[in-house]
Amino acid sequence: MRRKNKTYAEREIRRRRSNVILKSLIAFLIVVLVLLAALLIYETKIRTYDNPFAEKLKEIQIKQQAALENGGKGDDDLEALKAKANLLATQYDYDGAIELLKSQPDFGKSDALKSLANSYQQTKNSCVSYPIDQITHVFFHSLVVDDAKAFDGDDDSAGYNQVMTTISEFSGIIQQMYDKGYVMVSLKDMCEIGDDGTVTRKEIYLPNGKIPFVLSQDDCSYYHYMQDDGFPQKLVLTEDGQVKNSLLQDDGTVSIGDYDVVPLIDTFVNEHPDFSYHGHKGILALTGYEGVLGYRTDEVYKTREPDRVTKYQQQFFDENPDFDYDRECQDAKAVADAMKAEGWEFASHTWGHIAPLQHTLEEVQRDNERWQNNVAPIVGKTDVLIFAFGADIGDWHPYSHDNEYFDYYKSQGFDIYCNVDGSTTHWVQFGDDFMRQARRNLDGYRMYYNPELVSDLFDVDSVWDSSRPTPVPQMG
Repeated sequence: MRRKNKTYAEREIRRRRSNVILKSLIAFLIVVLVLLAALLIYETKIRTYDNPFAEKLKEIQIKQQAALENGGKGDDDLEALKAKANLLATQYDYDGAIELLKSQPDFGKSDALKSLANSYQQTKNSCVSYPIDQITHVFFHSLVVDDAKAFDGDDDSAGYNQVMTTISEFSGIIQQMYDKGYVMVSLKDMCEIGDDGTVTRKEIYLPNGKIPFVLSQDDCSYYHYMQDDGFPQKLVLTEDGQVKNSLLQDDGTVSIGDYDVVPLIDTFVNEHPDFSYHGHKGILALTGYEGVLGYRTDEVYKTREPDRVTKYQQQFFDENPDFDYDRECQDAKAVADAMKAEGWEFASHTWGHIAPLQHTLEEVQRDNERWQNNVAPIVGKTDVLIFAFGADIGDWHPYSHDNEYFDYYKSQGFDIYCNVDGSTTHWVQFGDDFMRQARRNLDGYRMYYNPELVSDLFDVDSVWDSSRPTPVPQMG
């Protein structure tokens, strides 16, 4: 009997213990549910920043607050400011972008602008310095618009086939270079010119994988002999301030569009702003004996000296009896000014397209004086000399002032000199008071005979214009 009572008591203790545990567990679960409910309420009603609609509201509030901080400027003004800063940063001018943001009133109170400036600084810090002496330089002549006219078998077609590039080839080359990471820089980005004429290296910082290069175009005068051969007439300024080409059509009408290097690059950079470093584009190497940019601005078009007027110039006078020289110069200068505002630069290609060492020093001096008197007033002064014919005033050794040609050109303010050497990807030389750079011709001759020499830039087979006659005539 005692054993039964003991067993009953033990079962009662276990039952009560189980009840206590069960009640405790229920109480615990109730507490957990209360906490979860509270957390859910907190998440949905208090922590509204996780709600995408609340995020949108916050963006609006930030814009409104920024507008107040910027003296009452509206959202459009703020977005325009950010767009301008983003363009600067896209073109690798991080300091300029940061400076623009920091110049705004009460910049320190705007979290949005401070965050944007911080992002630019972080990107800048990740950039790497590209070796200046490994920068390549490519150049073109006027582009062929109408292949049938340029390659029609007349006396000039062989030369066009050798040294010209068609629009389709140029467009393909530029696209492939962009895809490979190439970025246009200025010769002035490569070197610093001191007030005393000394020349020192600068540094170019770009994101890893980007490759700086210099772009130049020779002549761009649209010489008289090129008329009716499938090239533009001139560069013109449109009503909205864009630089385009005029092209005479077969029916006598004039078309305005992208028919040469300048407007094609302008359009490409508008679509791909990161193709340009700090907004810089190419440099045009100009002669002057038949004017510049398609305008007849040389003094002979004003003086009409019989012993200097060529047959082409006389034909021009006959066909244009109402020619206004002063208006021509004015229009040319307007185009040049618009180009400079868009990042273009100008160099001397010598006035008469001469190879200096084939002339006496006196002849070289007279040639340069004509360039300074006839071209510089249109495009401005320059310290860059891009030699015609790919010539130079010395061999590969550094220039010295014992070289009378260098001594003269340096005394006239020229600091940067460019020849042609398509056999290497890059060649840059610095002296105490000059920089030299070799250029690479991307034309029919180079593509046909040495496609391997441009493979770092583009694939010849994929850009080759099938309407170009082959074989391309040999030179020399």
